[in-house]
Amino acid sequence: MPEAVIVDVVRLASGKGKPGGALSETQPVELLAHVLRTLVERSDIDPALVDDVIGGCVGQAGEQALNISRTALLSAGFPESVPATTVDRQCGSSQQAAHFAAQGVIAGAYDVVIAAGVESMSRVPMGFTTVGRSPYGPSIAARYPDGLVGQGISAELISAKWKFDRDTLDAFAAQSHQRAAAAAADGFFDREIIPIDVADADGNTATHTADETVRATTTAEGLSGLKPSFYSEEYAQRFPEINWHITPGNSSPLTDGASAALIMSDTMAAKLGLTPRARFHSFSLAGDDPVFMLTAPIPATRKILERSGLSIDDIDAYEVNEAFAPVPLAWANEFGADPAKLNPRGGAIALGHALGSSGTRLLSTLVNHLEATGGRYGLQTMCEGAGMANATIIERV
Repeated sequence: MPEAVIVDVVRLASGKGKPGGALSETQPVELLAHVLRTLVERSDIDPALVDDVIGGCVGQAGEQALNISRTALLSAGFPESVPATTVDRQCGSSQQAAHFAAQGVIAGAYDVVIAAGVESMSRVPMGFTTVGRSPYGPSIAARYPDGLVGQGISAELISAKWKFDRDTLDAFAAQSHQRAAAAAADGFFDREIIPIDVADADGNTATHTADETVRATTTAEGLSGLKPSFYSEEYAQRFPEINWHITPGNSSPLTDGASAALIMSDTMAAKLGLTPRARFHSFSLAGDDPVFMLTAPIPATRKILERSGLSIDDIDAYEVNEAFAPVPLAWANEFGADPAKLNPRGGAIALGHALGSSGTRLLSTLVNHLEATGGRYGLQTMCEGAGMANATIIERV
């Protein structure tokens, strides 16, 4: 079987996902188009060779509706012969896109494929897609009579179960900003971030090259004064074990962004004279309790380690998405993971979490980190809405 290799992977610098954010005046289709166009230009390949573009997007409504991946590739000037599809596995959407892309290569269905993701949380806000209607029918109500909860409550439940206090969560969040700021200052992100010219509300144009969500001066002491985000009397009565530690400071911010990876067979890379940067080693998926919702990276990691034949100590870096601080902390606790290897360049608390784009964003940082450090194996995992997770192991080549 052919091997699926990563030839290149790029992303936009994050923008605050609200009006006034650096990317908020740019339509999401243009964000993704810019990433797709730049990706093929960097590798100097004919976009007509691309068998498919698989894009992740969670808010598939409004400006992100009607298969934004296809619209974006047409906007990018790709030939009309190139197809595309858009997938939704919640926060893991573009990681799932990468799985589908690599698995298609391994199966022999693709020679060249792009996995990508986009999310403009400033222009298509969270909750917009439900148009005020519940997505749950009577069977869900019967199965979960007390009701499902939002991710913030799930994060509180994880914090309570693993007994993380507020200081621990805030210290982890501050470390995320400190690591990301140090990486940026050292030029670490220069290879993965591609510049984009954007306009503000007044029509002034600037080139966006730095993650807008990173706050270099963040400290645990500063975060300690923030109030809990999700407290309510209803949930306090239902979950008396919750201590209400989740705040805006130890959660990922609303974010705009786009990212993409050029994936192909090892034989096609050799034919085109391209040098792969990494290969896909193993894949897994898992589901878990949808009330706790954010714990599925734990069973997904157990599954992928078993399938790969690797141990947690064989892995040189772990990218565990920082939707909320207790998510990677609980994951690390379960595996006895080395904290120095966990999100070593900062995570989503600092770098942002542009939902549909986050999977390939994490992949870009992981590939670059392995190259910078000489590491061999990297593991990426992502908690997802309704209690799911993807896990991926890549190997630097």
